[in-house]
Amino acid sequence: MKVIEVLLTAWKSIQTNLKRSLLTMVGITIGIASVVVIVSLGNGIKKETLKNLQADSSGRQTIEITYTDKNPNSYRRGFSTEDIELLKQSDESIDKISILDNKNSFSNKLIINGQLKSATFHLTKKATNENIIVGSNLSKAQVNSFQPMAMISDSVAKKYYDSPSNALNSSLSVDNTTYTVTGVFKNKKNDGLSTDVILPLTTYKSAQTKSTGDTIKVTFQRNVNIEKAAKNVVKNLNKNGSQKTNGKYEYIDIGSLLSGVSNVISGITYFISAIAGISLFIAGIGVMNMLYISVSERTKEIGVRRAIGAKKKEIMIQFLLEAVILTTLGGLLGFIMGAGLAMIISQFLPFPAVITASSFVTSFVISTVVGVIFGILPARQAADKNLIDILK
Repeated sequence: MKVIEVLLTAWKSIQTNLKRSLLTMVGITIGIASVVVIVSLGNGIKKETLKNLQADSSGRQTIEITYTDKNPNSYRRGFSTEDIELLKQSDESIDKISILDNKNSFSNKLIINGQLKSATFHLTKKATNENIIVGSNLSKAQVNSFQPMAMISDSVAKKYYDSPSNALNSSLSVDNTTYTVTGVFKNKKNDGLSTDVILPLTTYKSAQTKSTGDTIKVTFQRNVNIEKAAKNVVKNLNKNGSQKTNGKYEYIDIGSLLSGVSNVISGITYFISAIAGISLFIAGIGVMNMLYISVSERTKEIGVRRAIGAKKKEIMIQFLLEAVILTTLGGLLGFIMGAGLAMIISQFLPFPAVITASSFVTSFVISTVVGVIFGILPARQAADKNLIDILK
């Protein structure tokens, strides 16, 4: 029997019991549709997430470059305005550079009681509420009015003034600005550092004549190879940067970060899809059950075809094709329904659904495989029926 004839015969058999065939397809349709919805929305959120991490609204991509000093106890800053100018003049692919110095706790030099020493600082934007030993906390008015007031810890007061009371109303200098000690507090920690001096953030920032920091944010022009451009910037800094001999400039490999994020989102999407795919197994059982019933109802048809010369292989192929046609049609219908439902759902989400050609191919392949796996046993049973027993 020719392939076309087998297909036509299988299709006519499906049409003979159209309602039963349609009900059998429902399971496959729902299973494929649910998987398509999950994968499409998963692809959408992955694309949107990577887009937000990799570029700004105008499509420009950004990296952060950090400086690490060879001496862990050094208070040198890795970037200055000179480094910014160096990069801007030497690399045309750079659109914007800014020094990130948002740390409220840091280390620096100060002059206290006539001695140049190192200390840890904490900048405050509001009135303090420390455990005061002597003096008073910084008030809101003092913090907001750029007054050069400072608070020191009891350990610093005892070390340089013998007692907290001796330190009160004394002076200390930081970056050429002189502050008056208004209070001594019981030693504490801020951001993991033991704080020696507390300064008003407004006063300290306004006194800074030179912008410095250990991290810079570099934004490149659109359509720039971000990895190559970042390597060139780091190479330039390690060769010509202001602190090239004292430390090392490095950048976070955004490509590895994005790859990790992509893998996590894909893993979650596939896991949920696998759970939804359980319905395909149930649908496959339904297909198998329908074919077994069909085989038992069409025993005489099988006997007649065998009597006029049909081979076992042709009988098996016909029933197997019936299963494959049912599942494939259900899969294609499921893809259409799933794609449409994903588009509708995405209208209520902050990202669009992404429907790819691979989703269509996957739906077609999975539905076909389900038909083959769950149709092979009923088809073989039909082919193995004994002609003599059938004709009795």
